[in-house]
Amino acid sequence: MTPSELKYQVEKTESFFFTRKTMKFFGDTMKNYGVCDAGNCWELYRKKPVKYNLTSSTYFDKKTFLRVSPCDVSK
Repeated sequence: MTPSELKYQVEKTESFFFTRKTMKFFGDTMKNYGVCDAGNCWELYRKKPVKYNLTSSTYFDKKTFLRVSPCDVSK
């Protein structure tokens, strides 16, 4: 899974996460994202900190592509 593939799947279910306006607000670009397998989820991580020193990862369910909390990842 690449960040672009994940973006495509997430945009089908959740329209605000990857919008141009949201990414611009946080100073994000698609080049700054990486994706890795986190068990039942995909972990979307930032390679470098962005505006407001954000470095946290976001997790998406592999089947529904909805966001899940980090504590749900270990289940």
